Amino acid sequence: MEAKPGAALHGKGSRARKRGCQADPEQDGQEATAAVAERRRRDKHLALLGEKAAAERGLEALVFGDVGQGEALLQRLRAPADSVTDVISGNFLDSESEDSELENETEENFLSSKKPAWIDEDDETEEIIDMTHRYRKNMMKSNAESKLSKEKLQRRLQEQFQGAMGTTPSWAQRGMKKTLKKKHEDDSEDEDDDLLCKTGNFVAMSDSLPKGILQMKNCLPANNERLSDANLTTVQFHPSAQVVMTAGLDRSVSLFQVDAVTNPKIQSIHLENFPIYKACFSADGEQVIATSTRNKLFYIYDMMGGKIIPVNHVRGLEEKTVKKFEVSPDGKFLLVSGTSGYLHLITMKTKEFVGSMKINGKAAASTFSPDGSKIYTHSAEGEVFIWDVKSRRCLNRFTDEGCLRGTSITLSKNNQYVACGSSSGVVNVYSHDDCLRETSPKPLKAIMNLVSSATSVVFNPTTEILAIASNKVDEAVKLVHIPSLTVFSNFPVFRRKQIYLVNSMDFSPRSGYFCIANNKGKALLYRLKHYSSF
Repeated sequence: MEAKPGAALHGKGSRARKRGCQADPEQDGQEATAAVAERRRRDKHLALLGEKAAAERGLEALVFGDVGQGEALLQRLRAPADSVTDVISGNFLDSESEDSELENETEENFLSSKKPAWIDEDDETEEIIDMTHRYRKNMMKSNAESKLSKEKLQRRLQEQFQGAMGTTPSWAQRGMKKTLKKKHEDDSEDEDDDLLCKTGNFVAMSDSLPKGILQMKNCLPANNERLSDANLTTVQFHPSAQVVMTAGLDRSVSLFQVDAVTNPKIQSIHLENFPIYKACFSADGEQVIATSTRNKLFYIYDMMGGKIIPVNHVRGLEEKTVKKFEVSPDGKFLLVSGTSGYLHLITMKTKEFVGSMKINGKAAASTFSPDGSKIYTHSAEGEVFIWDVKSRRCLNRFTDEGCLRGTSITLSKNNQYVACGSSSGVVNVYSHDDCLRETSPKPLKAIMNLVSSATSVVFNPTTEILAIASNKVDEAVKLVHIPSLTVFSNFPVFRRKQIYLVNSMDFSPRSGYFCIANNKGKALLYRLKHYSSF
């Protein structure tokens, strides 16, 4: 009997299924376990995605797009470079600028929302100070300043303190820096930082003396502890110590320490029956030479030994009176002006007569050059003679332009200028080199601010100021700014009579002080603020 193919196949399949059914239970269990694990992993991943912050999801959407836009993202990535550039410049940057604007707007809203806790009305009101109070009255500059704001009063106190000190102490620099920073708070931060990093005196004047207004302070008289009841004829600062000397017709020579506060007296000597015409320190500052108006006798006061030495007679000196004299800067000679145009040289060491020189006419005034090698004599006829000290020979002779009668003469300490005063009040300032070479030099400037005889002329040690004065008229004194050859406009003070007749003037060794001896027995003292030391 033949077997049917379909039945055979069916039988094989049935047998196969039967064999497969026998192995299925173990395989089906493994597949079920894997399916469960996969579902759990997917559920966990979905849960984690659900927990992401909204900002992170937004960032993912901005960069990658929505889940449904995956195909669009792939298309953008496959696009040509030009189109990618367009997308970046057109879409991404615009989105970034919108975010930046949003952040700025949020920050502005936050800052505008910050307000002060309270507003004090007193802070908005400017405090007004009554200046008529007895403690503040001396700080008023005019009657219009009867009331000042607190800020202006603070500045006035600062100015007064700086005026008293002459400069600003180092411990005050920090406060000054804060003031400067507040004043310039609108400047850039870099400029403020640069200013605060600098050190030094912010109130200090420039190196050169400015013209126009001379910053100065009126101090107590130098001889305040011993005011004279007679005419003061001489005032002079010591060449090395902070001391000033006064002498006059009260027959006394006095020494005072200069501190601009009390100016205490150091010593005073009285010369019996000897009204002093002139007194002068020796070059080393150890002696004082004094002459009288009456006789040939003159005194030398030895400050180191405390002795008063009278000089009655100098052999070879044939003069009836000894009044006008000059001490050479090198300390070697004493120059005595005699009668009939004679000039006599005497040694300072031995007080012996050396020799004489003679000019045409009468010698009105004489002075030494800064190195002591030359003598300049202004005659009553308006001529100036220049002598060599060693040979006593005349080196040059020139005419003082426009001068009818000479009255005074001086040289600057730097040997650059010669100033000649005349009876008309005109003071001619010459170049020293022109005076040595020419017989009719042209003055650099003819100062015509005095209307009476210019009896006193003196340069300050830095050759920046020339003081000119007359003892014929009250308040006849002027200070000249040498670099510009112009007169300082604020001295003397207008309509405040206090100087009277000027007999003698002098500057301290470093120009910090200026002193005037007047006919009222006072040595008026002024602090020149431009100069920091004595």
